Amino acid sequence: MPMIRLTVPTGALTEEGGAAVQRDLATVLMRWEGAPDTAFFRAQAWSYLNVLPEGAQTTAEDDAPRFLVEVTVPQGALSERRKNGLVRDATKTVPSAAGLAPDDALRVWVLVHEHPDGAWGAGGAAVRSADLVALAQQSTDQAGA
Repeated sequence: MPMIRLTVPTGALTEEGGAAVQRDLATVLMRWEGAPDTAFFRAQAWSYLNVLPEGAQTTAEDDAPRFLVEVTVPQGALSERRKNGLVRDATKTVPSAAGLAPDDALRVWVLVHEHPDGAWGAGGAAVRSADLVALAQQSTDQAGA
């Protein structure tokens, strides 16, 4: 169930960055979640780009663009080390896609949402962490065969 959602103000991404940022973020998420790099798991790493209308984002200080990355994973899928790596890499990916300098990293917030086991479903059935582990193992076994 890895899902990543980037919310940005209109015009905040470069043309090239806007075209690549969703796949780049999905790849970052898969790497830190430890999912096998197979077609099946790449197809499950959903990435959304929400573009806010003009004037829909501001702060009490200024109107410079801010970026919100929301990550949804099963509870326990990310150790503290993996969460930190995910936050670090997502934070590097977004300013790059917006043509901003690395010192603009404070404009990027990353929220990691962990869902309890069995609290989400796909294909009409609840999916549990054990199911995902079995799928990952099967996918790894098939890739090695």
